[in-house]
Amino acid sequence: MSSNGRSNGLEESFMAEVDKFFDTAPPLKDRLVISQKLKEFIVHNSLASGNEASKRKIVCITSGGTTVPLEQRCVRYIDNFSSGYRGAASTEYFLKAGYAVIFLNRRGTCQPYCRSLPDDPLLECFESTNESVQVQRSHAEALRKAISNHHAAVEAGVLLKLQFTTIFEYLQLLQMIAGALRDLGPRVMFYLAAAVSDFYVPWESMVEHKIQSAAGPLDLRLAQVPKMLSVLRKDWAPLAFFISFKLETDSLILLDKASSALSKYKMHAVVANELANRKEEVTVVTPHGKTCIRREAWTDIEIPLIELLAEMHSAHIEGTLQS
Repeated sequence: MSSNGRSNGLEESFMAEVDKFFDTAPPLKDRLVISQKLKEFIVHNSLASGNEASKRKIVCITSGGTTVPLEQRCVRYIDNFSSGYRGAASTEYFLKAGYAVIFLNRRGTCQPYCRSLPDDPLLECFESTNESVQVQRSHAEALRKAISNHHAAVEAGVLLKLQFTTIFEYLQLLQMIAGALRDLGPRVMFYLAAAVSDFYVPWESMVEHKIQSAAGPLDLRLAQVPKMLSVLRKDWAPLAFFISFKLETDSLILLDKASSALSKYKMHAVVANELANRKEEVTVVTPHGKTCIRREAWTDIEIPLIELLAEMHSAHIEGTLQS
């Protein structure tokens, strides 16, 4: 068999795995409602007059980790580590840079404009006095800013928040978003900061009810989640600008893994970060080289990171429109 024949065979096998994943996944709740929200958001942010380059850019930011349910009526699950801090901070700075943001985030993780608030803002920011409740003075300014900034972005129609928990919800939502944004071409950026599960239990292989500990030790066989990055890049939104993230605990393999992901999935850039110092330093790996970004005192590392990526995106738009 020719190498082209082998390649076609592998591609067909991979796409069959992708189709099987979606065909057997539990249906996404509120699909029609989400579809309508996406449509209205895109229309609202495509109204700018003038040429294509003058229209507002849209970024889909994925944030937080996906879970892998072990039962259909889920009690037990496998989780991926991610606080969602990077995605939340990046959302704030993309909005400041003039982007409209679709914030695809894990329920319960860090939210835009809430990073300066306590972990439990409802109970820690307020106090009870006689029969009324009021904001504690020490948190008043931070709370005012968070509420003001969030409401301003939502009311301006430049922030759409969609939430997931499981790997099934995440990938179905990502597919919906990519399909909705496809016709916008290079104006779209995907900033893929979510920690996505590599392995899962197929829905049809899952027990319905809670796994009983009385049955003894638990043996699990996990299937590999199809690598959707290549499908997203090639088929779902082929003209968009793509940023993925590579997190490792071993600095010795980090840049090699990032370079490999850049080449394998045809990303425009991969942000490489080490778990221990991810808030202090990242390296942006592109086909043209590597750029190290370090956090300056009293600032977020996301500030120079988003500035760099926004510049790269503008160049991508200009190059695509001229070609």
